[in-house]
Amino acid sequence: MSSAHLAARAAAYPREDSETALPAWPIAGVLLLYPLWWALGLGVLIFPMAAVPMVVLLIRGAARGRPVRMPPGFAWWLVFLAVVVISVGALGADPAGTVPERASARVVGVAFRLAQYLSLTVLLVYAGNLTDRELPRRRLVGLLGWLFVVTVAGGLLGVFAGHFAFTSPVEMILPHGIRSKGFVQSMVHPYAAQIMDVVGETRPRPAAPWGYTNTWGNNFCLLVGFFVVAARKHRVLTALCLLVALVPVVESLNRGLWIGLGISVLYLALRSGRILPLLGVLGASLLLVLVILVSPLGTTVSARLDNGKSDGVRSFLVGRALEGAIHSPVIGYGSTRTTIGGRNSIAVGESSACERCGNFTVGGNGQLWQLIYAHGLTGTVAYLGFFVFGLWRFRHDRTPAGLAASCAIVASFSATLWYNALVTPLAFMFLAYALLWRNESEGDPT
Repeated sequence: MSSAHLAARAAAYPREDSETALPAWPIAGVLLLYPLWWALGLGVLIFPMAAVPMVVLLIRGAARGRPVRMPPGFAWWLVFLAVVVISVGALGADPAGTVPERASARVVGVAFRLAQYLSLTVLLVYAGNLTDRELPRRRLVGLLGWLFVVTVAGGLLGVFAGHFAFTSPVEMILPHGIRSKGFVQSMVHPYAAQIMDVVGETRPRPAAPWGYTNTWGNNFCLLVGFFVVAARKHRVLTALCLLVALVPVVESLNRGLWIGLGISVLYLALRSGRILPLLGVLGASLLLVLVILVSPLGTTVSARLDNGKSDGVRSFLVGRALEGAIHSPVIGYGSTRTTIGGRNSIAVGESSACERCGNFTVGGNGQLWQLIYAHGLTGTVAYLGFFVFGLWRFRHDRTPAGLAASCAIVASFSATLWYNALVTPLAFMFLAYALLWRNESEGDPT
């Protein structure tokens, strides 16, 4: 570590001793034991629960002389949080073409999102304030790599035992009227896959342990780089795991995941700065695509590309989100809205025979569209600006961990077009940001 880094670290932690040390267990416990939290029915609820001791520990450390550092560019994120709060004032508005509803009926969803945004902000600050003596960056990368293995295992479970599900302890204690709601089910009722008709037949699409197929695909793309870095000394096992992972990747029918992986590969190839690695990566990618196409998985890929059932719905909702931005451009509407009917007629709606025929959620088809609709252009620019600032600030970080972290953030930008970020994807984006931040102040962890 250079003398400049040592000086910066000494200035940041003038009294790093047993009295001011921050324990790693609030973060390590969430990541390492996430399969347990999922099985218990806690799932994403573990993040606000873990944020409580993190806040207490940060305050206690500050009281004993250890300053709490804020991440570079944090002002952008604070502006976003402020807009989220201010936009609550627009909850009572009923934009044209949406189901009229009282503001009070929308408060629960808004409160959940705000609580998660605040909890994940605490996660970012806490992770960034830890030192390598408290939580080595290698260990943090390893924990994220572990969650990639969990994601692959959950994907295989979804492919080969798609109807697997069970009642969690948390679900058991909830009143029936609450636990029967679809959104609550996704959090407290562990299941392997979402059963959906995407290619002309009903089939399972991997979801475990992340609740939704789209979230599974998003997290797969965010975590794969950390797995490669964490397991790079075991090349054979790493290659075998990645090959096995192709099965749920293809069977998920998740085009957004396929695009995200392509962007990640291209980004890493370009960041190498050399022509031979670039050609090598592109050649290996083309060979992989060829192998998929000539294998039984190729049939699944072709069927998915030939069946774009969600395209019309997505374009319809994008149009509605942009209309919302025109009518409430500064702070948006505070939350999502439900459309009256479907894209072809206001008379078309959900039914037991066709649950996805109408009454769509404006802002539910991608983080970008939710930001634009719920929090206006101000919130959108602030949210994206924070991560863009980070990429620019840490652009010289070419360490393996830094490349995996910046790659995750880059991939998340394409994901905003079709995935929502709350809760776990944003958590992993923040941990990636924290790694880049710590690399800057502590030097190369390798």
